[in-house]
Amino acid sequence: MATNSIKQRPLSSQTSADPTADTGFKLTSPEPHPAGAVRHGAVRETLQVLLIGLYFFISAVSVHGAQFIGSPLYFINKDWYYAYMAMTKQSFGILVTSMTYWWSPTLIRISGDASVRGQLRKGADGRFESTFPSRMILVANHQIYTDWLYLWWTAYSNAPHTMHGHVYIILKESLKYIPVIGPAMVFYGFIFMSRKWGNDEPRLRYRLQKLNSRHSRPMSGDSIQSRAGKPSLDPTWLMIFPEGTNLSENGRKGSAKWAEKSDQPDLRHALLPRSTGLQFCLQELKPSVDWVYDCTIAYEGIATGQFGQDIFTLRSTYFQGRPPKSVNMYWRRFWVGDIPVGDKNAFDKWLLERWREKDELLEQYVQTGRFPADDGSDRLTTNGNGAAGKGAAAAGAGYIETEVRPRQPLEFLQIFSPVAATVLLINVIWKLWAIFGRANMGAAAAV
Repeated sequence: MATNSIKQRPLSSQTSADPTADTGFKLTSPEPHPAGAVRHGAVRETLQVLLIGLYFFISAVSVHGAQFIGSPLYFINKDWYYAYMAMTKQSFGILVTSMTYWWSPTLIRISGDASVRGQLRKGADGRFESTFPSRMILVANHQIYTDWLYLWWTAYSNAPHTMHGHVYIILKESLKYIPVIGPAMVFYGFIFMSRKWGNDEPRLRYRLQKLNSRHSRPMSGDSIQSRAGKPSLDPTWLMIFPEGTNLSENGRKGSAKWAEKSDQPDLRHALLPRSTGLQFCLQELKPSVDWVYDCTIAYEGIATGQFGQDIFTLRSTYFQGRPPKSVNMYWRRFWVGDIPVGDKNAFDKWLLERWREKDELLEQYVQTGRFPADDGSDRLTTNGNGAAGKGAAAAGAGYIETEVRPRQPLEFLQIFSPVAATVLLINVIWKLWAIFGRANMGAAAAV
């Protein structure tokens, strides 16, 4: 880190006038921010805070209000209740997508290996589209708090069936108590973990059994059974961060401590993963989920030894106009049948090997500024379970460069439609009640 000596005013005639003399006072120049200088002045930043805060607050309250409006459906028809909650979850996906598009635009660079060949593409309008399955377990390294935002956006970008209404996230229990957001996540069926397995296991089992249940309702999937009106499995993207927390100084210390205790080298760019929760999820969902999708995320400008949460803060990213210059995502997938979910030691080894591969991917990114990419020089033909053979040939997508962007400019209005429709309905009923009330009073007076 560069330092600049400051020449101090002499306190006496004997004080050295040499600007290089050690006065005991030195000014340390801050490291330049990887996204550049602050783009907004104080007035613009204040306005940005007010606009973002107001939009997020009104939208979050509208989404939560819509959840309360639909909550009686639980006692009437559970299938319709879960479909309605999936719709409100879509609204939150639209909220984070629109916020990022308006106030934190950045380049998204996406690539993958041959296992996801044919599932990544760039549409004619420049938007990213994935063709991932409707049921999967999604794992990722946890760099900073915005990781889940970009993964949710991936669900929003899925085609032909969008999945942003069917995201389920495993979270720390403390997040459940955030005002408005916490209760909304409870309605969404998110899974909260206390990190005490004795308490977490029955809770997790209960939620996973619900994800394994079949329903006959709107938004219950694209299967033949669903289209025929028969019970089918719900679309489910179960999102897990096996590291348990985002990369930070405390997390780094915890990972190093565990590495020393277990007599193994620590990772350089990620934290050592925890296997218990992921293994349990795979055991419970294995009959109904075929794939584990893995995303490695990297943010441009974070050097080795730095922590993204200290650089790309909420203020920097949304208020000062300094989001990452690029967010990079590398995708691959693993057939559940090939994962040793029934053997604790073998599964621990399998997961650790995947995370060491991930660490190598992150090292390559740090060194070159890019993840590898499947350039499609060899055409690969796969069938449904990833084995070579039947199915249509697909070429690799190489690097896809895009941005987080809504499909339609006014799509954000969907966030407010349930509450607005309810207010309008109540207003109409109130006016009709008043009209008929006056009519009845007039009739009574005439008699």
